[in-house]
Amino acid sequence: MKFLAGLVALAAGILAPGAVLAAPPVTPIQRDTLAVDSDLSVVNKRATNCHSATNRSCWTTNPNFNINTDYETSTPTTVGVRKYNLTLTEEDNWMGPDGVVKEKVMLVNGKILGPTIFADWGDKIEILVINNLRSNGTSIHWHGLHQRGSNLADGANGVSECPIPPNGGRFTYKFRATQYGTSWYHSHFSAQYGNGVVGTIQINGPASLPYEVDLGVFPVSDYYYKGADELVHFTMSNGAPFSDNVLFNGTGKHPVTGVGSYANVTLTPGKRHRLRLINTSTENHFQLSLVGHQFTIIAADLVPVQAQTVDSIFLGVGQRYDVTIDASQTPGNYWFNATFGGQAFCGGSFNPAPAAIFHYAGAAGGLPTNPGTPPVDAQCQDLLNLTPVLTRSVPVANFVKRPANTLPVTLQIGGTPLFVWKVNGSAINVDWNKPVVDYILTGNTSYPTSENIVQIDVANQWTYWLIENDPDGVVSLPHPFHLHGHDFVVLGRSPDELPASQVRHVYNDATDRPNLRGTNPTRRDVVMLPVRGWVLIAFKTDNPGAWLMHCHIAWHVSGGLSVDFLERPVDFKNSITPEQKTAFNQNCAAWNAYFPANAPFPKIDSGLRKSKYIKE
Repeated sequence: MKFLAGLVALAAGILAPGAVLAAPPVTPIQRDTLAVDSDLSVVNKRATNCHSATNRSCWTTNPNFNINTDYETSTPTTVGVRKYNLTLTEEDNWMGPDGVVKEKVMLVNGKILGPTIFADWGDKIEILVINNLRSNGTSIHWHGLHQRGSNLADGANGVSECPIPPNGGRFTYKFRATQYGTSWYHSHFSAQYGNGVVGTIQINGPASLPYEVDLGVFPVSDYYYKGADELVHFTMSNGAPFSDNVLFNGTGKHPVTGVGSYANVTLTPGKRHRLRLINTSTENHFQLSLVGHQFTIIAADLVPVQAQTVDSIFLGVGQRYDVTIDASQTPGNYWFNATFGGQAFCGGSFNPAPAAIFHYAGAAGGLPTNPGTPPVDAQCQDLLNLTPVLTRSVPVANFVKRPANTLPVTLQIGGTPLFVWKVNGSAINVDWNKPVVDYILTGNTSYPTSENIVQIDVANQWTYWLIENDPDGVVSLPHPFHLHGHDFVVLGRSPDELPASQVRHVYNDATDRPNLRGTNPTRRDVVMLPVRGWVLIAFKTDNPGAWLMHCHIAWHVSGGLSVDFLERPVDFKNSITPEQKTAFNQNCAAWNAYFPANAPFPKIDSGLRKSKYIKE
């Protein structure tokens, strides 16, 4: 009976009712201006004949660095260090942006959306994180940044570091911006980022298409009134609930009371604008569209791509798209809509029509009048026809399906907790007090099974990984898989199906190999794993370290859905500097002095992804 009840609960969470409309309810409000960090001025500092509105492909007067430079092997040298301080605090009974009081939030520098980290391609970055939370540790992951030579700054507690202890604990992350584009940062401690420990990253560099105005980052996120720890407990035995609201750049309106404000972006008539879209959700995937306008994609995650124009964009959790928008329509106000699809397998919200407003400068304010047409449903699947500017050719003939390169994803139902997510038959459960890096530094190779380690010893070779999504399970869900430390190429996936159909596809070499793409395939760091299907990825072993690959739905990784690629451990150990080792050991000593002896709450989940802990 417990098994059946859990299955019903999971299905109910997936298929919760709720109409999806094309535009927000029309309620007269005063139009608000989008607040932009003053540091955005750095975007325009290179407005020269090298990097200007008519030529964004070059970056400096040095011709060696441009859109065709291989940023995985060459990085410009810059002067100085970009330094930031991020202070984490928590508040009780906090008034949210849509007027609803939350019992508990965790803020970065006093805000639900932390400050943007700005840098130029090649800059050194130092970020001091001060943990003033009351009982939670924390660690901050710089999503999508390769951390070449700085794995110990990756921010995955239990893997590359111990958590930073609460009540004043400090840790400084040091790394170099070897890539450029758009990303974000978030806590990797339990589901903590769902409480507000999130911010954005903008690294300026070349682009594959000219534009005149950089609008900066524009994160879109689900928003829950319950704390992340409550939702972790709830999803251990239930399907994920719909989000209570959706926030655009940290703001939004309540769909019933009308409290709050729409995020508002100003377009200059006749100009081409760059917009940096980021899905910072814990659960929701979005289909984004701008009424009367198209998007031209110029980057996916941190990978520049050849310009491609689309009517709308599917944005999975953790994914980013840099797009351009031509302000060529009649000046006015236009809805920027977030809709849901895939028969609610991609998430949903109790706000039936989340949106922002894009306003033409010089036009009258107010709400848009055209609700627009709902975009074509992407069915929880992302684009596979993007063409990276920097080409990579991967010999698909070298892929042979074996148990060693097959990563089966399964959902175990019926125990305690009711739902456990596994990869390779094991749910990850990291040890905060003894991260994987500790094993490397001490030469201890007795890795616990619960670390879900996949060791790779070969150097500078393409490795192939077939991820299979529970083809024989009772129910299957789509998963946004994110890899730390690398981009991966997406060689292929199972045939497209409606998620609710639950059609089963197991990789068949005879029929599926001809459809694989090895010549400059789509390359990114988050890919959607289809329902009851498969995706084949590959990455080159050119970055020694301990790198997580996990589902970016917070409740799933909390439930165990992750593996840890231990890449070239001997080379990894030799690459760790004395300074990095000292910082690692000092932080672990501080954490071990706190947890578990002086911590009021136990660890209840995988540890990778709680306002407060809840005692068992």
